[in-house]
Amino acid sequence: MEKLKHDKPGLPSSLYRPLTEGGVENIADAAFEVLEKSGMAVYSETAFEALKAAGAQTDSASRTVRFPRSMVEDAIASNPSSVTLHARDPEYNAVLEKNRVHYGTGGTAIYVIDPITGERRQSNLSDVALNARMVDALDHIHVFTINVFPNEITDPDLIDTNRFFHALNHTRKHVMGGIYSMKGCRSVVKMAEMIAGGEGALRAKPFVSFITLIISPFKIDDSYGEITCYLAQEHLPVVVPTEPICGTTAPITLAGNVLTHTAETLAGITLVQSVSRGAPGICGSVGSTTNLSNMDHLGGSIERAMINSAVSQMAQHFEIPLYSTGGTSDAKEVDVQAAYETSMSSLLVAMSGANYIHDIAGLMEADLTVAYDKLVLDNEILGMCQRVLRGVEVNDETLAKDLIIEKGPTEDYLTEEHTIEHMRDEFFVPKLANRDKREHYDAGNSALARARKYVQEFCETPPGNLLDENLRTQIRTEFPEIRDV
Repeated sequence: MEKLKHDKPGLPSSLYRPLTEGGVENIADAAFEVLEKSGMAVYSETAFEALKAAGAQTDSASRTVRFPRSMVEDAIASNPSSVTLHARDPEYNAVLEKNRVHYGTGGTAIYVIDPITGERRQSNLSDVALNARMVDALDHIHVFTINVFPNEITDPDLIDTNRFFHALNHTRKHVMGGIYSMKGCRSVVKMAEMIAGGEGALRAKPFVSFITLIISPFKIDDSYGEITCYLAQEHLPVVVPTEPICGTTAPITLAGNVLTHTAETLAGITLVQSVSRGAPGICGSVGSTTNLSNMDHLGGSIERAMINSAVSQMAQHFEIPLYSTGGTSDAKEVDVQAAYETSMSSLLVAMSGANYIHDIAGLMEADLTVAYDKLVLDNEILGMCQRVLRGVEVNDETLAKDLIIEKGPTEDYLTEEHTIEHMRDEFFVPKLANRDKREHYDAGNSALARARKYVQEFCETPPGNLLDENLRTQIRTEFPEIRDV
């Protein structure tokens, strides 16, 4: 099976700006005011005390924490403006800063479309490994955020070690994941230190990062708060995302949702900096809109892409790295709806300059399900997004003015050296799309058929291991709860 060429991540973009400059300033000021006057409910004792010590106004009875504007501004200033998601192969490093764009998986779906039967089923640990392998090979997916849940593991303390081990064993790219328990989090950090060759080596080039959560509306709960504080103390990259939904956990308006996003994730950054100044905090944008007929969460609405693009502007305003969301769909199968919802969302959020766009490959059914053929198709969509971000380069060579004058009217350019020199790098050439004329078209070579064939070949290929055998033995001796796949 052909190994796809890696596409260099980190193209800059500011092509889509849904907020005016005045709108950005208004939202920023409103976020400071909300945190100062209303604040957050904080149920983690460590978080509560850290914020109190850093200058927040606290009420122990109600667990309310109010943040003076100067405190939040100081946290923004001390949070790194650039965070590198290192990979064990440096070629795959993702540098989150300014308006540089990277793509990855995510969602922790609880179902997959089985690559053999085509039936929807519960995801398992083997799916973690297969997704990691595929992401390792797909050229436009830069980071592996663990995207499926191992339903066969019921003890929360055992979930994290199993997911991260099989992810790290099957991809060289950076591995990011949500955390299910403090014990599991500590175990993953220790495991990563073993792989890195020590605590210092991991802190110098962390190839794992972690996602906690600010719970909308305006709540830091006990578990996520404690884990966030632990990761800040360990000086490891931690994402503090928020998931406000229009009309349920946030105001119905897009502006109200963006304000909620901004205030909540700034509270998370302030918590990280209150625990450990300079720790690599990453703000997060995961919210969405509602189905107005039943107020359910939607994954594929165009307004979701607009919200996340607007939050991208806010993150760039504050100069804080951003973990964003794009590419999701409400489709129940890999169909036309999945294609247009994913394409529109992916392109808009990428054009906004969001630093790391997770969920952008493979997800459908409002983030509940991963489809392997969609993962491959989405990789091609991301290749098209990358071409858009490259833009149109204008210089003497690309303008070809002298060549046009030399050729004169009626002459073609087919055999020109200029054509040969630029033909391979000027255009995005899809691997899946069928561009044959109708008389040569075969339904067995449609884009979807080609994606499914690619997945089938993957399933037929022995998985192998990326971690050294002795290291795997040491890790599994230290963590006997790790299961085979």
